Amino acid sequence: MENNPTDAINKPNTKKKTKSVFREYAEAIFIALLLALFIRTFILQAFKIPSGSMEKTLLIGDHILVSKFAYGTHIPNEIPFLNIKLFDDIILSQEVPKRGEIIVFKYPKNESRDFIKRVVGIPGDILEVRRQKVYINNQLYEEEHVWHTETPQNDRFVPRDDFGPVIVPPKHLFMMGDNRENSQDSRFWGFLNINKVKGKALMIYWSWNAIDNWVRFDRFGKVLH
Repeated sequence: MENNPTDAINKPNTKKKTKSVFREYAEAIFIALLLALFIRTFILQAFKIPSGSMEKTLLIGDHILVSKFAYGTHIPNEIPFLNIKLFDDIILSQEVPKRGEIIVFKYPKNESRDFIKRVVGIPGDILEVRRQKVYINNQLYEEEHVWHTETPQNDRFVPRDDFGPVIVPPKHLFMMGDNRENSQDSRFWGFLNINKVKGKALMIYWSWNAIDNWVRFDRFGKVLH
């Protein structure tokens, strides 16, 4: 029997086809990872609330979305997921957060940790706390979101109840937790440099109650003011 010269052309090359499929999957995964990294770095990032310092606005187990570009384009100074610093932060079109906004920032005493608090004092403010009440420029600052768990101390001075007056420096913020008697904030570690701001808290997308092992469905989609 004579060999058919077309046999080699008609037979599929299984090795090349397998390699092509593998390459397509690898490229798709690589592109997806790059896209996820880009979104996480410049657009949106998810955070989990680990403590009760922002109760009852934010509960332990709430998962929130944070806008990374709300106050300008922030190019981070570290290798993602490794916390290895390469250079100083590059911030383009930087804006100062507004009073009352909830923001995520690098904890000034340990920048590998992220904190979340509410902006109370902005640059130029004269801020004072008198018996748990906040005064800005000698005017009482009305705060509907604040939760007090203890009464003011009458026999001794404590910074959580009485603080200041202080003047908020340029390019700095005075941060406070909504749960005023259970929050390590600017009353204890000082002003926050706006270069350390990572983003603005937008909404709750998931919430898990670890005590009752139950999903808090009523908190889904809650917009943070």
